[in-house]
Amino acid sequence: MNPSHTGQAVLDGPPRQIESRSMSAASSFKSEFLRTLEARGYIHQITHPEELDTAASAGIVTAYIGFDATAPSLHVGSLIQIMLLRRLQQAGHKPIVLMGGGTTKVGDPTGKDESRKLLSDADIQANIAGIKTVFSKFLTFGDGPTDAIMVDNDVWLSKFGYVQFLREYGVHFTVNRMLAFDSVKLRLEREQPMTFLEFNYMLMQAVDFLELNRAHGCVLQMGGSDQWGNILNGVELTRRVDQKSAFGLTTPLLATASGAKMGKTAAGAVWLNAEQLSPYDYWQFWRNTEDADVGRFLKLFTDLPLDRIAELEALEGAQINEAKKVLADEATRMAHGEEEARKARDAAEKAFEQGALSADLPTYELQAEFLKEGIILAALAGDAFSQSRGEIRRLAQGGGLRVNDTAIGDANVRITEADLVDGVIKLSAGKKKIVLVKPV
Repeated sequence: MNPSHTGQAVLDGPPRQIESRSMSAASSFKSEFLRTLEARGYIHQITHPEELDTAASAGIVTAYIGFDATAPSLHVGSLIQIMLLRRLQQAGHKPIVLMGGGTTKVGDPTGKDESRKLLSDADIQANIAGIKTVFSKFLTFGDGPTDAIMVDNDVWLSKFGYVQFLREYGVHFTVNRMLAFDSVKLRLEREQPMTFLEFNYMLMQAVDFLELNRAHGCVLQMGGSDQWGNILNGVELTRRVDQKSAFGLTTPLLATASGAKMGKTAAGAVWLNAEQLSPYDYWQFWRNTEDADVGRFLKLFTDLPLDRIAELEALEGAQINEAKKVLADEATRMAHGEEEARKARDAAEKAFEQGALSADLPTYELQAEFLKEGIILAALAGDAFSQSRGEIRRLAQGGGLRVNDTAIGDANVRITEADLVDGVIKLSAGKKKIVLVKPV
């Protein structure tokens, strides 16, 4: 667009809540897509809800979610967005998975007090290759009208010259508006520096929506509620510059009933790729869901019908554990396949309910010479469970650390070859973690 005609398209003032409504408002959506999202608890806010509902009822809606390539795998914190694309496709619409090959070079400042580590082009491409494998398990890709496609925003962002980008898109945004966004305002209020590089991230994300609208007819951007302001930028830019329909939809930020961030545990991130986290550990993560979260997670992360979920959610006392197993089975089957889900459940039942070992339990390989010399239990268990030695010592003092099913109160004892049983050592931390130490 010629900058001489852009006066009316400047995005100024604080980010607006464009005709948005949240889940607290009663609704009567006509489209299967929005009805499903609302019934299962995905909706936090929507721009132009009636207009989007009409579009989703009348034909195929193309929508996208962006994923930056900051690690070789996505974790469970991103799963609600992947499931959102799955619900879109199940309702007869077209998902676009946008890989942030370009935006990863800048780094999203949202919710951060410091700049993300800048990755090399090679690191970004390696991460994208790892992330791609996840989506084929949740979406159907192809050339059909509702088949998912995957695109990389580096395709267009890397082609812009600096001056060209500023003249073509910088003219549509004011600094006043950009400073009003929480991602900027909160960081500055905490007196944490924000680089000019990061300051441009929101412009790049808005341009993504405009480019996808032009190239693929994409009319809807979805994301977490922390992305609301960035999504509004893309919606308004597309509507003002090209006078095209554009919508935004966000999901609630997900936390457990106790307030913990979804996708994080004491041992680290709950990765979706088997290379980063075994299917057994993934199954265990869902099996250990808090009682108050079971029904909500079944709605968000499984395809079980709502009436079946209601039955499971109504279970009380020890029976709620059966609902947790169903959640673990369904979530693991979706991410890793039927066979891996079955093996994970069998291994867990043998270990925890029958006291038997299984080849499908997580293993920790240890150089055999360490056992010949003897290795301090706190060091061995700390590495095996990815916990600090202090945490392991406190666990032992509380009676929660076991070697071959025998409680060990002193984590400073040495573990040797004499502790091998059938060629392995069984370490247990609490009631829910087991690792087999295998000398190599």
